[in-house]
Amino acid sequence: MNLSRRTLLAAGSATAVTAATTLMTSAGAAHARPVAAASGEAAATADFDTLLRRAETLLTGGEFDPADTDFTAALAALSTTAEGLWEAFDRSAGRTALWPDLAPLTDPGNFGQSYTRLRTIAVAWATAGTSLAGSTEVADALVAALRFTYDTAYNPAKRETGNWWFWEIGAPRALMDCSVILRDRLPAADLTDYLSVVDRFCPDADRRTNSPSLAETGANRTDKAVIVALRGLLGQDTGKLASARDALSDVRDSGRNSLFGYTSSGDGFYEDGSFVQHDVVAYTGSYGVVLLGGTAYLLALLAGSEWAVADPMVSVMYEAVERTFAPVIFDGLMMDSVRGRAISRERAGDHRDGATAVAAILLLATGAPAEYAGRWRALVKGWLTRNRTTPFTALATLPQLALAKAVLNDPTVKAEARTTGTFVFADMDRVVHRRPGWACALSLSSKRISAYEAGNGENLHGWYTGDGMTYLYDGDDLGQFNDGFWPTVDPYRLPGTTVDTRQRTDLGTGTGTSTYRPTNAVAGGAVLDGRYGAAAMEVIGAQGTTLRTKKSWFLLDNAVIALGAGITASDGRPVETIVENHNLGTDGSNRLLVDGVHQPVEQGWAQDFGRARWAHVDGVGGYVFPEGTALHALREQRTGTWRAIDTGADTGGSTDPVTRRYLTLRVDHGVSPTDARYAYVLLPGASAAATAVWSHSRPVRIVANDATAQAVEVRRAGLTAVNFWGAGTAAGITASGPASVLVQRRGGHVLVAVADPGRTLTTLSVELPFPVRSVVDADDTVSLVPGRRPVLTVAVGGSRGHTHRAELIQ
Repeated sequence: MNLSRRTLLAAGSATAVTAATTLMTSAGAAHARPVAAASGEAAATADFDTLLRRAETLLTGGEFDPADTDFTAALAALSTTAEGLWEAFDRSAGRTALWPDLAPLTDPGNFGQSYTRLRTIAVAWATAGTSLAGSTEVADALVAALRFTYDTAYNPAKRETGNWWFWEIGAPRALMDCSVILRDRLPAADLTDYLSVVDRFCPDADRRTNSPSLAETGANRTDKAVIVALRGLLGQDTGKLASARDALSDVRDSGRNSLFGYTSSGDGFYEDGSFVQHDVVAYTGSYGVVLLGGTAYLLALLAGSEWAVADPMVSVMYEAVERTFAPVIFDGLMMDSVRGRAISRERAGDHRDGATAVAAILLLATGAPAEYAGRWRALVKGWLTRNRTTPFTALATLPQLALAKAVLNDPTVKAEARTTGTFVFADMDRVVHRRPGWACALSLSSKRISAYEAGNGENLHGWYTGDGMTYLYDGDDLGQFNDGFWPTVDPYRLPGTTVDTRQRTDLGTGTGTSTYRPTNAVAGGAVLDGRYGAAAMEVIGAQGTTLRTKKSWFLLDNAVIALGAGITASDGRPVETIVENHNLGTDGSNRLLVDGVHQPVEQGWAQDFGRARWAHVDGVGGYVFPEGTALHALREQRTGTWRAIDTGADTGGSTDPVTRRYLTLRVDHGVSPTDARYAYVLLPGASAAATAVWSHSRPVRIVANDATAQAVEVRRAGLTAVNFWGAGTAAGITASGPASVLVQRRGGHVLVAVADPGRTLTTLSVELPFPVRSVVDADDTVSLVPGRRPVLTVAVGGSRGHTHRAELIQ
């Protein structure tokens, strides 16, 4: 079984203890300072055995009720996986590798994966009830395999080649886990050797070993801190334990790369809830989860000891659960818009990365202050009880399952309803709009945040994932992006994108990872009252196309209004906007209505509709075209393989064909269009009747859709929303420059939200078309000149595209 390195790392670092531990904190401790002195005398009194037993429990889960069917199912899954690895395990005297598919062993990807497989067998050996539990033969074979791998491939005399991650994180973490489990059986000389190889390739968490001038950040720093802590326990080295703890706060560099602080550039957590890794990639759902899990692990592992984390800024990690992670978790699924190149990993998926995040949150809750832990458990209970498509119990390890069941079985924990609200994560070019029954996520990009990341053979077809791809999540259909979507979807027709139809070559086929950042400045938007949003992105096509597009999304109570203007290209190729490309599963035949007329359900059916007003797909929702549009509809059955999009050394997919049915709705702008446009409305979960009524009643009016401004009015809500592409007037509102503006009149009060998503201005003036007398409340950046045509002046410079708010009175 060839498991993903990130899946394995997350499973290893985010597993849960069966009993809650108490996190030792000190309100008086200074940020980025050691919280306990390391000394030779401390080693004499340190209870290393206690922490080693805790580390083992974090891997195995400890004791459990054998009568509980959830535990027995998880136990059976572990046993089956470990048995399969054991049976294929080469234990012969003349072996050259541990598994035939991981030869030669000297390849970093192969010895890295060999260690993770050995860890799986070791966990099964240490877990009562598996077929391998307590076997002397298994233990002896594991001890011999660790020795063989050290002698053959991974020892201090070796030089790093290939992917540094295997040398400095993947292999040493799995090796330390194996050593924790087998510590009573390992010869002292062997353990000394394994500690020495960790000292060679991961001596501390502060620096990249193969590039000592490079400070570790984000998830990589956490990963290494865990490795150093385990090495310290196994070697009874108090200095290593202190080093691991202090790395979280980055004591070495005075907190510059602390995981317990907010950043304004590069890797880490941002105050707006964004999480970035690799400097320019929105990575909450992958590296962010690894960071969360690794930190939770260390907090739990070291709790109550003299090395317990006492940095008061750990509150940043607590706040991240609701600020950073909860908005992008939908019923336990991690939104793909923040999973980066991990979308191409067959053995990851939104459900598995989501489950890993849930496990990390549960583990963090074991030592968090009660006011945090209580809210998190309610959130988790809601996620777990609503997700019947991919239940957590079917994905969790035994230790993860223990904490989840404790929450599920606790009648005092009330399941929290779905998160609702609008979130513009300006620092990572992502927008999430959540309503009680559905959610919409927008994946944007700019010269600040990459359109995609690819490399090491991963995410080969991610060309358009950052060009405004629109993800719709429905509480009744949690399998949309989880059920073979990425290997089968047409990568040129991702929902929400406007694309040149040119042929593209595979991305990321070489070693290392790389990103692509377009040249546009505008990507982001503004939020009004946490309920409504205006998002914008200027698409400037990559090298090889002249395509330019101005795109807007207006996020409302029951609808998403999508507008496009200025669509221009001169390359002699067709340009398309993809309204929908819905995965119908293996045999879906969801009924399609266009203007109330039933359309055929046969695969391969295609039809052009000259002036469609609305469409509806059963089980999905409605689509309204306020201006009428030339709509192209297509039913097709698509076959692909995971291998075609991921050939990574430890993440590469299988060559088994995957077939899914799709229903595509698109607008064709023709060959080399000039100043073309589109307008459509998404009505997630709406019935056909409701869609028809919406089309006829037009509760939202499009008042501008051109290269100067895109704007809508929702008269019933008293709401006007505008994306200005330059100085101009729309819907009676005048702006002095490019901006996102939302205005809502409620009785005698006026709510205003303004942002500069292009980050090109210092100040912005906004003139309103009705009288205002005074300010009730406003951000410090907002000032008002009242009158019949009041003017707001907003100091947007340096605000990095975030929203400025004001409440006025008429």
